[in-house]
Amino acid sequence: MNKGFTQCDVIAVKTCRESEGIFCDYVATLLEKPVLYTGPVIPEPKKEQHELSNWLEKFEPGSVVFCVFGSQMILEKKQFQQLVLGFELTELPFLLVVKPPEGTNSVEEAFPEGFKERVQEKGLILDCWVPQLEILSHKSVGCFVTHCGYGSMWESLVLCDCQLVLLPRPIDHILTARLMEQQLKVGVEVEKDENDLFTKENLCKAVKCVMDKDSQIGCLVKENHKKWKELLSSPGFMSNYIDNFIKELHGLLVEKI
Repeated sequence: MNKGFTQCDVIAVKTCRESEGIFCDYVATLLEKPVLYTGPVIPEPKKEQHELSNWLEKFEPGSVVFCVFGSQMILEKKQFQQLVLGFELTELPFLLVVKPPEGTNSVEEAFPEGFKERVQEKGLILDCWVPQLEILSHKSVGCFVTHCGYGSMWESLVLCDCQLVLLPRPIDHILTARLMEQQLKVGVEVEKDENDLFTKENLCKAVKCVMDKDSQIGCLVKENHKKWKELLSSPGFMSNYIDNFIKELHGLLVEKI
């Protein structure tokens, strides 16, 4: 990446000035190169029913906690167990999509004793691909526990009205979580210890914090999320960024010629 930054003529970033302008300005000054914004570029979710629609329809609007980790993210067994037990503690219906933890061949193999039987009526854990965009926009989903991948950040801001709980793992995801919690103020991060490990209690606490209708923090992040969604999904917002990106890039190419 460093080689790319030093040898390129221009840097294009999949973001918008409203959310990350101050950081992009810093990069432009530091590297003495123009930084162009493409806008978030969010695909439209499909309108048709998907295979999980019937399961989601069983629950009240805004009641389901949805959590999905990236395909490259594999938890240690103990952290996986803290994750599923944390969802159980919330007493809310939940849909978890996660790879089998380290040293196991399936998610069920890593379940705590008695867990499957206790949550079978309201908990679903999968280790396969799911239509994330369509699930996020389903009316039953009220909370999105995200690993803070950059694409997931934009999808959660634009496509849903869910409350956001942040559970980052790799370094770049931690930076995205800081942006969402401290800069945009649209989510609550799960508290971790000095070894970057979370407990079932802290996961439950974060989910309850945003899902409790009487929580001041929950109301604040919900209102901020609403403002950002209205801005990002406003007519012409994304298309204007694409148009300006093409014009600026063309202008730079003309200058080089």
